[in-house]
Amino acid sequence: MEQLKILVVDDEARMRKLVKDFLSVKGFTVVEASNGEEAVDIFFEQKDIVLIILDVMMPKMDGWETCKTIRKYSQVPIIMLTARTEERDELQGFDLGVDEYIAKPFSPKILVARVEAILRRSNAVNTDSVEIGGICIDKVAHQVTIDGKDIELSYKEFELLAYFLENQGIALSREKILNNVWNYDYFGDARTIDTHVKKLRSKMGEKGDYIRTIWGMGYKFEVT
Repeated sequence: MEQLKILVVDDEARMRKLVKDFLSVKGFTVVEASNGEEAVDIFFEQKDIVLIILDVMMPKMDGWETCKTIRKYSQVPIIMLTARTEERDELQGFDLGVDEYIAKPFSPKILVARVEAILRRSNAVNTDSVEIGGICIDKVAHQVTIDGKDIELSYKEFELLAYFLENQGIALSREKILNNVWNYDYFGDARTIDTHVKKLRSKMGEKGDYIRTIWGMGYKFEVT
């Protein structure tokens, strides 16, 4: 991972350290701010911040106001952290241009997975190849290897596996998978995903267990 810079904004030093530690392990550079005013100053001073993780409840300037101020000048990805989980708060965040909304307490690993997924979508990181848990995808060559051995996949199986890897640790509904892998031009039954997942798992051998079924919803790719 390139040394991409992320701004973590939270008035709790312990929370900032927790997030920083997990992001640093993944190779990110982390800068910290303890309130919204400080965050805005840092963001406009340092021109190379690629993503902001922003708490809602803070002194001086809360997360909503901070987001609103930054959105006047930049579309940098923003993940909002909050202890409040009411729907209207979530909708307010999306209205202000928040990219992800994560309620406290949260899993730091899930937060990191969402950071990586957002940065891939925003093209901040190179997505030509992805390697996780011994599974390597080369998008340019359209090749997959597992523990160094070539695996033959159909076009949709390849796209499906790539989508899973790029969203590691994130629960994905069947509808979301259809929209992103099959796009909006597919009007068939969502069960086609189950068929493709079954074939994909069998071709992946033991690594197929990384694709976990979430009953009643969809799937999650998670390296255990």
